[in-house]
Amino acid sequence: MRKNILNTINFPKDLRKIPKENLPQLAKELREFIINIIATKEGHLGASLGVVELTIALHYVFNTPDDVLVWDVGHQAYGHKILTGRKEIFHTNRQLGGISGFPKRAESNYDTFGVGHSSTAISAALGMAIASRLNGENTRQHIAVVGDASIASGMAFEALNHAGVTDTNLLVILNDNAIGIDPSVGALKEYFTKVKGKGAKDADNIFEALNFNYTGPIDGHNLNLIISELERLKAVSGPKVLHLITTKGKGLRQAEENQVVYHAPGKFDALTGDLAPKSKQMEPPKFQDVFGKTLVELASENEKIIGITPAMPTGSSLKFMMDAFPKRAFDVGIAEQHAVTFAAGLATQGFSVFCNIYSTFLQRAYDQVIHDVCLQKIPVIFCLDRAGIVGEDGATHHGIFDLAYLNCIPNLIIFAPRNEIELRNIMFTAQNGLKLPIFIRYPRGKGTILNWKKPFNKIEIGLATVLREGSDIVVLSIGTMANNVVRAIDMLPSSQQNKIGLVDIRFLKPLDENLLHKIFKQYKTILTIEDGTILGGLGTTIVTFASKHNYKNPIEILGIPDVFPEHGSVAELQDLSGISSEKIHKTLKKYI
Repeated sequence: MRKNILNTINFPKDLRKIPKENLPQLAKELREFIINIIATKEGHLGASLGVVELTIALHYVFNTPDDVLVWDVGHQAYGHKILTGRKEIFHTNRQLGGISGFPKRAESNYDTFGVGHSSTAISAALGMAIASRLNGENTRQHIAVVGDASIASGMAFEALNHAGVTDTNLLVILNDNAIGIDPSVGALKEYFTKVKGKGAKDADNIFEALNFNYTGPIDGHNLNLIISELERLKAVSGPKVLHLITTKGKGLRQAEENQVVYHAPGKFDALTGDLAPKSKQMEPPKFQDVFGKTLVELASENEKIIGITPAMPTGSSLKFMMDAFPKRAFDVGIAEQHAVTFAAGLATQGFSVFCNIYSTFLQRAYDQVIHDVCLQKIPVIFCLDRAGIVGEDGATHHGIFDLAYLNCIPNLIIFAPRNEIELRNIMFTAQNGLKLPIFIRYPRGKGTILNWKKPFNKIEIGLATVLREGSDIVVLSIGTMANNVVRAIDMLPSSQQNKIGLVDIRFLKPLDENLLHKIFKQYKTILTIEDGTILGGLGTTIVTFASKHNYKNPIEILGIPDVFPEHGSVAELQDLSGISSEKIHKTLKKYI
């Protein structure tokens, strides 16, 4: 029986002792290790399977961590984690108290830069390379591994533009697999397709035009070839690009054939690769599907509706509109800044533009939101998916800042639906006649209503909804947090439940000030609950209102404290933040 090589490796120094001819066997074992754990623990699969050979070659050739390795799109880095001291705890990946699903500086000195969002690696590695020059460390190597279509992002080009005029030991490795989460789009994708077809010397080379020494494209699964090219490039001065062609999901047939689904497939059979069977029981829809299907319904009646997403057509469910109305739905690639201003341009010409961006990714386009949309009062309809705590993806992906970072901007509307019907109705309302941009934020995952396709009703902008009347205490919630509050109240004895009122604020801007005046006069104590940061969100707004109008009622704010929540399930993280039903129940008991 052949010896298991992976069992002998804890750190790259162990890897470098392996004879080169045994490395293909190690690649096979590393793939099997990743597949076996992700099959039961879940996580990002396809990206890491695609870079197994590259990962081994990088740590084999370069003296990491002294040589600096930065991963772009951190979900490529599972193999890297396993080879750098975390093999024995890799099964804790993305779990509460376990290791992160992305490179994280606090976790290992081999993780040189935190990379949850895309297109940052070249900038970070260039900064490190220039620092090495300034420190006289002229032999240190700096490698940025750019994958999953993130080379097409504007920030990557800004970094290439700068790096091309520097004398640094910078190697950019382009992991070209023609797909991010969904298939790559745009002219750059067509350029790479042309390069693959003709060869680098037969096509105009964009990297050489930017003063990079270009090598490729080469087979990203040929270990010997990758190692020989990396060894050669170590001795080449100045900025360099190595272009690899890889297959996302390599080594698992289903992951190669269905790359979108197997990007993060959930549980699957490690032996067959088949996904775990779905429950046949009727379940409420995902909020993203309510958005996607409602948009198609509206667009069928309104030919002025446009849909836009930056590289997330499947994750946002804009894919439904792209299939139904391909000329009116746009995937602009990993380009959130462009998505926002592109949407604004369309909206100036009389179109109703639904721009769907994950809450955490809208942060990348904050300047455009302010200057290109709100300052000019352009009525773009922003649908912010994955708002609030998102779970296992952790600190880089939680959508907990949007209420606060939007709240301080003039000329906008902020709405959070508490259920699927409210999401449908606000989309219906927003398509016609709004004078300001609106930001509709909703969570990851399923709603609560089976029969959600109700006839549309217009929502009056700025009106809150009283869900329960009470006598002593009122809870002001926003969005789906109302569900947690209802469950918390229902845990109380029936004799105490009528003491507690519940109001769904719905609109953070504009506030329903008429109702708030009644609330402060009717109730002794006010609790606010939000799945966003305590600083700057609903609670802060209610305290500001009370101060302005000289109300003295005690106010307690429940929300995300002033920390970056780590990874774990949504239920676990909500409980740690004090906004689970159980924790809200405990808080209510203090006041009864």
